[in-house]
Amino acid sequence: MPKITAATVAEHHAQRRRALIDAAVDILVAEGASAVTPAAVGARAGLARSSVYQYFDSTAALLATVVEEAFPRANAALAEAMEGAAGPGERLDAYITTTVRLAAEGAHRPAAALMAADLHPACRERIVELHLEQVAPLTEAVRDLGVPDPDLTAGLVGGVVQAAMAAAEGGADPGAVTARALALVHRGLDAQRTQRAPDGR
Repeated sequence: MPKITAATVAEHHAQRRRALIDAAVDILVAEGASAVTPAAVGARAGLARSSVYQYFDSTAALLATVVEEAFPRANAALAEAMEGAAGPGERLDAYITTTVRLAAEGAHRPAAALMAADLHPACRERIVELHLEQVAPLTEAVRDLGVPDPDLTAGLVGGVVQAAMAAAEGGADPGAVTARALALVHRGLDAQRTQRAPDGR
């Protein structure tokens, strides 16, 4: 059993639960969702299988918690990066820059592993909800730029971001990837603006 020091029993339990969740995420990324079992998670965390059931009554409950853990870090980082932006263009740049940085750090791997896994329908529905929350700031920024077909344009921008994320996760220099992604997005948005009618509508 790992040595966990805590001032109170509640803190001790919180530390144990945190250790189990971290172990589950590690297994998920390395081996896939099917490998996330109470026995495997307990072993990775240095706890008995019976200890896992003090916090999660089933594998499904454990995976449901992992789903909730997979998105908040990235969402919080995106919100913080975009908060100080002066307008939609800066918000979009902040979104792309932060997303690529997080990809290089491996922050998106748990979510990617979950999205590729065969999970309970309720978990899959929740993943879709959380993913939509994550891409919503990008879509909003594109809409606020006033380009034609904003939803389609946001989807196309999202494709560039996904490619940049994959490159960064694969080991490409995140700074170079970000610069290339921003250049492509800006070029595309500028082209969209030139397609406006002569009266500006």
